[in-house]
Amino acid sequence: MFKTYLDKENYRYYVRKKEVFSTKSVVAIGIGAALYSVLSAIMIPVGPNTSFRIAVSLLTIFGAIFGPVVGFFVGFVGHALNDMIMWGSVWFSWVFLSAMIGFFAGFITMDSSFDLEAGYIMKNHILKMYIYAILGMFFAGLAAYIGDVYFYGEPSKKVLIQIILATLTNFIVTITIGIPMVLGLAKRKKRYSNLKVER
Repeated sequence: MFKTYLDKENYRYYVRKKEVFSTKSVVAIGIGAALYSVLSAIMIPVGPNTSFRIAVSLLTIFGAIFGPVVGFFVGFVGHALNDMIMWGSVWFSWVFLSAMIGFFAGFITMDSSFDLEAGYIMKNHILKMYIYAILGMFFAGLAAYIGDVYFYGEPSKKVLIQIILATLTNFIVTITIGIPMVLGLAKRKKRYSNLKVER
């Protein structure tokens, strides 16, 4: 099924309702997780076992394109793969941190008027992406804290410092790379859609 929208320039958009899980989603998870795992190797240490990683921007991008389910699994599988490759074991509390960031990034697709494929993004969508990013960082940090302190037995003060540093760096990556990349993609898609209409 499709919904029709008109923007201020009177361009018509046909917005398809997105499936929660599909073959396309599985492929996206595979590609996204692989990219996330590889890019996670590029990091700048900012504290104890904490680093600045541009890979976090992929969670915003894949979440905004494919939704919360794909965003979650790109973060979960990608982080787990990187842990296995880099350290030989998986630290699941921080795997969930990445997963939660991707999950909340995908919430924007639940707005029926949002359609990245048609380049249809308004100011309220941008505001929502920032809000979901903040919520994602909060719940991601909460998941990591609970996992580290109550399941792995890590010192709470040490974990708190790590989470604060990780949250700040992840948020910086999200607002300087992730969201701008989504907006850039939308602009490109919209230009292509306009060319099709003019033809």
